[in-house]
Amino acid sequence: MRTAAAALTALSFLGVAALAGCSGGGPEGGVSQNAPAASRSASPSPSPTPDWNTEPRSIAAVGDSITRGFDACSVLADCPEVSWATGTDDTVRSLAVRLLGPSKAADRSWNHAVSGSRMVQLPEQMKRAAKKRPELVTVMTGANDACRDSVRLMTPVADFRASFEASMRQLRAGAPKAQVYVSSVPDLKRLWSTGRANELGKRIWQLGICQSMLADADDLGPAAVARRDAVQDRVRAYNDVLRDVCAKDRHCRYDGGAVFDFRFTGAQLSPWDWFHPSRDGQARLAEIAYRNVTAAEPPA
Repeated sequence: MRTAAAALTALSFLGVAALAGCSGGGPEGGVSQNAPAASRSASPSPSPTPDWNTEPRSIAAVGDSITRGFDACSVLADCPEVSWATGTDDTVRSLAVRLLGPSKAADRSWNHAVSGSRMVQLPEQMKRAAKKRPELVTVMTGANDACRDSVRLMTPVADFRASFEASMRQLRAGAPKAQVYVSSVPDLKRLWSTGRANELGKRIWQLGICQSMLADADDLGPAAVARRDAVQDRVRAYNDVLRDVCAKDRHCRYDGGAVFDFRFTGAQLSPWDWFHPSRDGQARLAEIAYRNVTAAEPPA
């Protein structure tokens, strides 16, 4: 996408106005073991303690350009202050702000996401996040694994799984008790169906954005339909991996597909690339995350 800088700048004179928009998602739990049998007769068993803390006091974020707020504030630039996970923008009210408050969010949250990264880069991000010993780590990645120049170049599901498992091992090596909130990969096919109604958006997509899904946006022929379905199937497979790997870790909570299922509109898309979330889109992601992190039970 960064190779499209000159062309996007040329298009900016069209004065695309920022848009405004909508809502989000739910979490998990478990209980500690009761006192050993030998002590039960001497004293009552302690009350069960949930594994999931709904009020973490520090947050580290890992992932890709969505978590960096790319194209949410200006053309071809990160805007971490509007990040759904750790941003400080008043209109977004990030997960960190909602959990920690505005003053503590600035000191007790860290954004290790990297624009353009794929799942294979996540282990290194997790390693950096673990050094901060956060009480909660947010994960949102996978869109770039499906958004390639062709379907053939998409990350194989087995490789995606291996990298996510390696990421969890890296985190556990440095922060064994950190909670992990995993967001599902967004619905890229809905992105295509929503954005194709905007003529400027389609012209920008032609510059090379997510060609596996967005190329030839008006082509409804069998080959184009099959290509988009293949991308959709891969995204669903990635989300199955995120759910399954997360389920094996007692301190991990998957969003239950809440981000994938969110019925976003053009109001939640960047007015500069019609691909990344706008400020409003970031706010909706923050709402979904907050509901899931603070819920007594995990999403279905």
